[in-house]
Amino acid sequence: MHPMVIDDPQGIEELLARTHRIAVLGIKTEAQANQPAFYVPQYMLNAGFDVIPVPVYYPDAKIILGRPVFRRVADVPPPVDMVNVFRRPEDLMPHLDDILAAKPASVWLQQGIRHDAFAERLAESGITVVQDRCLMVEARMRGTRLRR
Repeated sequence: MHPMVIDDPQGIEELLARTHRIAVLGIKTEAQANQPAFYVPQYMLNAGFDVIPVPVYYPDAKIILGRPVFRRVADVPPPVDMVNVFRRPEDLMPHLDDILAAKPASVWLQQGIRHDAFAERLAESGITVVQDRCLMVEARMRGTRLRR
């Protein structure tokens, strides 16, 4: 696996320390507040991170978590420090060009999401990748809050 695909505690801690703006691909709306694709980004927002909603569904949603919605990751004004992905592994490849166009520093595939070929393509483009880990759990475990 490419060295930009990280899975070690120190690498994750360093990644979280340099992350401020998180675009959330596949975010759910307040109507799905009991699902990880809503409450994980909500946790990160409450921890002080700038969370940018990029829902895949919910075409009528204009605001999620009090933040304006973008329809593509590439439409989010830079910089994008991280794209936090809530999509099934089989649905990832159609998002590859959009994510690459956004030039994020990292892509975090949520717990249960692993796609080695997708991760490798991102890593080859200089993007740090984490697979199959929950961003909220990792941030909480490290007491990660955005220091302003």
